[in-house]
Amino acid sequence: MVTKQTEKVALVAGATRGAGRGIAVQLGAIGATVYVTGRTSGSERSEMDRPETVEETAALVDEAGGCGIPVRVDHLVPEEVEALVARVRREQGCLHVLVNDIWGARIEWDRSVWESSLDTGLHTLRLAVDTHAITSHYALPLLIGTPGGLVVEVTDGTDEYNAGHYRVSFFYDLAKASVNRMAFALAHELEPHGATAVSLTPGWLRSEAMLEAHGVTEANWRDAIAHSPHFAISESPAFVGRAVAALAQDPRVSRWNGRSLSSGQLAKVYGFTDLDGSRPDAWRYVTEVQDPGRPADVTGYR
Repeated sequence: MVTKQTEKVALVAGATRGAGRGIAVQLGAIGATVYVTGRTSGSERSEMDRPETVEETAALVDEAGGCGIPVRVDHLVPEEVEALVARVRREQGCLHVLVNDIWGARIEWDRSVWESSLDTGLHTLRLAVDTHAITSHYALPLLIGTPGGLVVEVTDGTDEYNAGHYRVSFFYDLAKASVNRMAFALAHELEPHGATAVSLTPGWLRSEAMLEAHGVTEANWRDAIAHSPHFAISESPAFVGRAVAALAQDPRVSRWNGRSLSSGQLAKVYGFTDLDGSRPDAWRYVTEVQDPGRPADVTGYR
C-alpha cells in the first residue's frame, strides 16, 4: 500500500505537458496524490515528439507538495488503461478526481473535411474522444465508490462558444464539441452516485509548444505581444490547474454538474489568480475583442 499524503487521490490522464501538467501540479499543491499519465516516458516519445515526460511532471507534483506517480499509458489501449486503474485501486483503494486531458494530436489546420487526410482526421477523433471514453469506462467504477467524486473533461472552448463558432477544421471542431458533450452525458450518469462531471477550457494557453512557437519562455512571454498582440490575454497552465484544484476542494462542487466552464470564469468565483496575480478572462476577450477584429487591449479582461 502506497502511503497517502492526502485524502485526495487524482488521476490526470494526459499530464505530460500543457494543461495536463498544470493541473497535475496544482493538485499537488493542495496535497493530492496524483497519478500522472501519458505516452512520453524516459526515452520513449509519443507522436508529438516533444521532450517533456510524465516523470518530469510527477517530480513537479512532488515539488508542489503532493505525491506524483508517473505511469506510461497509451489511453487508446484499453488493456493499459484497465491496468492503470487496477493499480490505483490496489495502491490507494479509491479515486476522488479524474481529469481527462488526453489529446496529443497533430492537426491539419484550415482544411475542409474533403481536403483533410482521412487517416489523420479519424486519428484526431480517436485521440480526443476514444481516449476519454476508454478512461472513463475503467476509472469511473472506482471513482463512484466514494461520494463526492469529480470528473473534469478538458477541452478547447466553452459549449456556448463552440456551438456558435466554426473551430478551425471539421475534425478539430467535432473533437472539441464532443468533449463538452461527454461531460454533459457523464453528469447525468454520475449524479445518482453523488459525483460531478464538468467540461473545462483554459483560454489561450502558454503551453510549452506555444511558448516555443513564439520564441519566448514563461519568464519573458510578454515579449511575444509585439508580434502577436492578442497573446496579451494568454494564461499559464497553472491557471487552469488552479481551477481544477478549486473544484476539487469545493464541498458544493455538485452545483456545477454538467456545466461547461472556463478557467477565467472560475477564477471570479473562487478567487484564484494566474502566476502573475491576474485573472485573464480569455473567452470573454475572444468574443468581445478578438473575434470582432478590435485592437488588442486586455484592459478589464485580466
